[in-house]
Amino acid sequence: ELSQAVVDAGAVPLLVLCIQEPEIALKRIAASTLSDISKHSPELAQTVVDAGAIAHLAQMILNPDAKLKRQVLSALSQIAKHSVDLAELVVEAEIFPVVLTCLKDSDEYVKKNGATLIREIAKHTPELSQLIVNAGGVAAMIDCIGSCRGTVRLPGIMMLGYVAAHSENLSMAVIVSKGIPPLCACLIEEHEDHIKAAAAWALGQVGRHTPEHARAVAVANVLPTLLAMYMDTCSSEDLQMKATLKNILQKCTYLPALEPLLHDAPPNIMKHIVGQFSKVLPHDSKARRLFVTTGGLKKVQEIKAEPGSLLQEYINTINNCYPEEIVR
Repeated sequence: ELSQAVVDAGAVPLLVLCIQEPEIALKRIAASTLSDISKHSPELAQTVVDAGAIAHLAQMILNPDAKLKRQVLSALSQIAKHSVDLAELVVEAEIFPVVLTCLKDSDEYVKKNGATLIREIAKHTPELSQLIVNAGGVAAMIDCIGSCRGTVRLPGIMMLGYVAAHSENLSMAVIVSKGIPPLCACLIEEHEDHIKAAAAWALGQVGRHTPEHARAVAVANVLPTLLAMYMDTCSSEDLQMKATLKNILQKCTYLPALEPLLHDAPPNIMKHIVGQFSKVLPHDSKARRLFVTTGGLKKVQEIKAEPGSLLQEYINTINNCYPEEIVR
């Protein structure tokens, strides 16, 4: 209501004039005010857009003043976040590829706000994400995550997750740009549960599409880390939820990465792991031999499953791949 009152008083066109003034402090505070008006609702953001703010804000992305850049990037993010249409208007102001330079900025807040802007555009549609990929945005974001620590990483992690979530091809773009190692690094290096949770979620989005995607995540040796976080009673509820592995496990047919999990997983995760073995082993003789020699088959015999449960069915399928005396 308060923002609406400011808008109704006719402030927006005047604020747009203020961002065009030469005085840098005035530009900063006017951009900051436009950001604060835009953030509440699509309608309020639209009034800022209708006053012609986007073009003037977009021109200032390359301004040498870091504090001004922070506010400009924030204002554009607050406009773009609400809807596909608003995000497209921001993109049409030709912010790519210039906005990618902000990801290399020496000012941490410029980095963070630049990453947030790209995230708010990427989340809406596969087409907008593809446009970011084509501009080199995924590779730039991966470099950015690798070069900073703490909450500055968060919007970049989420952006990669959003891009990967849209489609197999977009997820593959994250994999090919070597996005998995820095996401794994975030899981291990960060102390805050909400940052770890975002990284776990993003890895799940990358791995959930096909066996090829799941394998790319699995070979990074990140599944045991995720499982440990899922089972750690000190982990936040959100982190436990995001680290369930289910998305990745349901597609993963790369057995060497699944095998270590057989020894630690709780029952609700175990059924997904055993389920994947029951899909692969009947068709792969080499995997069947390995499963015996590594002790996997023995481990499966030790699992206590409810008679008639899905887990029991999976175990029966696996046992049926072998002669009875081996199973005994």
